[in-house]
Amino acid sequence: MGKQATLFSTEELDGPSGPHEVSKIRCRALECRACPLQDERTQVVFGEGSANSPPVAFVGEAPGKNEDLTGHPFVGLAGQMLDDMLEAMNLSREKVFITNAVMCRPPGNRTPEPAEIEACKIFLYTQLRAVRPQIIVALGKTAANAMLGVKKKLALMRGAWHDWEGIPVRVSYHPAYLLRDPANKKAAWDDLQAVMLRLGIVKDDA
Repeated sequence: MGKQATLFSTEELDGPSGPHEVSKIRCRALECRACPLQDERTQVVFGEGSANSPPVAFVGEAPGKNEDLTGHPFVGLAGQMLDDMLEAMNLSREKVFITNAVMCRPPGNRTPEPAEIEACKIFLYTQLRAVRPQIIVALGKTAANAMLGVKKKLALMRGAWHDWEGIPVRVSYHPAYLLRDPANKKAAWDDLQAVMLRLGIVKDDA
């Protein structure tokens, strides 16, 4: 995970949990200069939400312009879409954890480069180890590949359960993509229902 791993002790990399640990990881992320994204960012956009074993952690791709300006993940139109998804699941931002595969905005909102994802992976992974969600939802191909350590198309990852360090992972569409292609909202809802069923939020009527 590169030179930024030296910011952490061995014990911290192994994954102590809780809000205090998340705060410590955030402080280290603010110091990170491991990739070129730090040159143009306004600020680091760290994960937010419940750090006490939330039912779900949502992992997106990267901060956009609004996120870079506010310092909060998933704001603007994509954030509103995510809020709608959470409401449909009978959840809220306060009950879940929300973060991204990289913590800094790529120029022009481009897709993060593999080297940028690799450089930021230590912060993504240590966040999730500290938060310890019951389920992780990877929103979009970039987030899914970062979480699962693969290079696959979204269609090949959806519709099945995956594993990250013993935590179940479900892959779905990114809210920004659903805004561009609303026809896939039904498929995204199927993904979320699978998560709800596993959490016991809904019962299987079959």
